[in-house]
Amino acid sequence: MSDASIINPVDEKLPVGRLATLGIQHVLVMYGGAVAVPLIVGRALQLSPQDVAFLISADLFVCGLVTIIQSLGITRHIGIRMPVMMGVTFASVGPMVSMATLSPGPDGARMIFGAIIGAGFVSLLLAPVMGRLLRFFPPVVTGTIILIIGVSLMRVGINWTFGNPFGPTAPKLIDPSHVEWLNQIKKLAESGGPAVPDGFAIAPTLSNPIYAEPSHIALSALVLISILLIARFGRGLIGNIAVLSGVIIGCIVAAALGMMHFDRVGEAGWFAVVTPLRFGMPIFNPVLIATMTLVMIVVMIESTGMFLALGEITGKKIEQQHLTAGLRVDGIGTMIGGLFNTFPYTSFSQNVGLVGVTGVKSRYVCVAAGVIMIVLGLIPKMGALVEAVPTFVLGGAGLVMFGMVAATGVRILTTVDFKTSRNNLFVVAVSVGFGLIPLLAPNYLMWMPHAIHPVIESGIVLTSIAAIILNAFFNGAKFEHASAIEAARMADSH
Repeated sequence: MSDASIINPVDEKLPVGRLATLGIQHVLVMYGGAVAVPLIVGRALQLSPQDVAFLISADLFVCGLVTIIQSLGITRHIGIRMPVMMGVTFASVGPMVSMATLSPGPDGARMIFGAIIGAGFVSLLLAPVMGRLLRFFPPVVTGTIILIIGVSLMRVGINWTFGNPFGPTAPKLIDPSHVEWLNQIKKLAESGGPAVPDGFAIAPTLSNPIYAEPSHIALSALVLISILLIARFGRGLIGNIAVLSGVIIGCIVAAALGMMHFDRVGEAGWFAVVTPLRFGMPIFNPVLIATMTLVMIVVMIESTGMFLALGEITGKKIEQQHLTAGLRVDGIGTMIGGLFNTFPYTSFSQNVGLVGVTGVKSRYVCVAAGVIMIVLGLIPKMGALVEAVPTFVLGGAGLVMFGMVAATGVRILTTVDFKTSRNNLFVVAVSVGFGLIPLLAPNYLMWMPHAIHPVIESGIVLTSIAAIILNAFFNGAKFEHASAIEAARMADSH
């Protein structure tokens, strides 16, 4: 068989109608994951509903743009020219939510986007040397990191169902009579009475009636059960979009019960250009850039395995120059994301799996899907519709999506040899322990230097550092091509 015939399926140009149909299928498979990240981060930043809707539109727009760059290619140095869909990586959510919690509002958004642009630039520089860094990220490291990413995100999904720990849906509220008492004490202090100590505040003691509301829990459960039933009995495309289908069912029921409102969807326009730097000039914080760069290195390792697996599926031999060209788009896409008010980008592994399922290997299908995503991003009503989805409807889906991320880490770890190399158990055990510190003992930060808080308050970053050091200590630094492909095949969720 000649080289031309091997390459041909990837470069095959299909009829426009078939391209559009297959492109829509790729969009549906990734849509739920694509819009989840701007929803999570936008709400963590406490942005207005209009701004969150804009983040969703910007994300869809950039998803499409970066997918076209990756699949179509710009010269032979940029883009792997394979059927690859690009989307926001869940690996970046934990650190971004931490940054948002530290500094909510537009200023926090500018810090996040500055960190993303900086990390994208570093990733672009690292792309040619990633081959030498791969040895520090074998499956025992990447599997452990992805496991902790999923465990960290589970907190977000659970809070979607019951209510966020702070704000109007917090479990406890401040008793108004206690506030009135404190105001009276302050007035007495002004007229010569005893002074109120500095920092004195009323603690919340009243149970919040809208926290863990039974109707909210029931809807989350409905979404979860719907997803599980569709995943069990659905065939083909329906089975692949179980999460999206479950959310749609939840939205229909919520709307019928008057628990989902479409006022802002009606107010949103039918067309709007996605403008860069909506929140102002990015803030470039070196510590935050370093944190996000570490996440991007993990993402690029995963992308490398994904590209190698895709090469196996399509029968196209992947050389070092192809890997570098593909990884450059991770960096360029992430820089574009930061400029356009969105997030770090990587290849979506569930779409790589779809290539294997459908047997359609043409990269132009993903180019068509990219065009569809751009069009969706230019329709503000789409962003407003996604933003209108109640968080408790997303709760059931969050349990699945984030649990699948953790399960993906477990699946990657099944490729690790624990029998003949028992030291791998130490790598996983200690790294997971480090990753759980910020989840189980968040107040340990109080005596740590404030400058390093963005690093040490992220369980993902702590796990990454611990896993890399422990693996190098116990196993040295070596990279196996076959294990990278096998781990990538196991990673079918972001």
